[in-house]
Amino acid sequence: MYRFLLTPRWWGINLFVVLAIPFCVFMGTWQLGRFEDRVQSHEQAEKAPDPSTRAAKPLDELLPVDKVTSGRPATATGTYADQFLVPGRTLDDRQGFYVLNLLRTDSGKALPVVRGWLPGSATDVRVPAAPEGEVTVVGDLQASENTRSDGVNARGGLPSGQVGMISAATLVNLVPYDVYDAWVTLPEAEAGGAMKPVPAAAPEGSGLDLKAFQNLGYTGEWFVFAAFVLFMWFRLVRREAEAERDIALGLVPEEPGPGSQDAPEGPENTPDGPENTPDGPENTPDGPENTPDGPEDAAKGASEDPSSPDYDVASTPVR
Repeated sequence: MYRFLLTPRWWGINLFVVLAIPFCVFMGTWQLGRFEDRVQSHEQAEKAPDPSTRAAKPLDELLPVDKVTSGRPATATGTYADQFLVPGRTLDDRQGFYVLNLLRTDSGKALPVVRGWLPGSATDVRVPAAPEGEVTVVGDLQASENTRSDGVNARGGLPSGQVGMISAATLVNLVPYDVYDAWVTLPEAEAGGAMKPVPAAAPEGSGLDLKAFQNLGYTGEWFVFAAFVLFMWFRLVRREAEAERDIALGLVPEEPGPGSQDAPEGPENTPDGPENTPDGPENTPDGPENTPDGPEDAAKGASEDPSSPDYDVASTPVR
């Protein structure tokens, strides 16, 4: 009964099922692993001390920025150079912008430093000037932003002196020197207190954020796909087996031929039609053509009557 599984058509179906189910299980397991990693990193972050409370270290010792060094205090010495404004940044549910200055160090590279946040629009606004001369800054280390970071404007088209993303790949096109692939935010306001300090953000990929629950949702979807493929395979096999059994038992009805359909009962084929009825005008014994009193029979009878004035003697045959 199941010999049809060895046909070329079913070889293709079976091969698809054999490849699809392991692939779905693998992808679901991988998404589950991503979710478990995020849960583990979240638990470690809760148990670990606040990075900002740890001792500051030179910038070069904390690079590259990862989940461990993100938020750690870093020190750098240099002089402030170019200044940029970063619009579209929110602090305490208020819209404003960051004040970003590039600190040129002795190595020749520049470190982006967010000196603070100001409310309002970044257009035609007076910003407190950066300190002059050589300075040493201590700020919380942050990784370069990308298009998935909060508040980033990747559309471009900003006025001169503004940037939408704090990233070495963006800033290196605006200044004639190299830029560190990191930035720091000052934890305390500068003298004068016009700007508010920007708190350090949690490293990307840590914590139970929306992306973590997306991984969990994708896990369920891949396992559902695997179950659906298996269910459809069993259903197709069962339907094919039932069809083969019906053919073997002769339960499949023969297809009617093109002329085997019964003709409709029209007026010409009905037994009670006008042409077949015994009482029709042509078949009735009393019809005008069969009655002895018709006009033709009456004239014939008159011509044969000797007493009739129309009797023709010459035409009468001799007996």
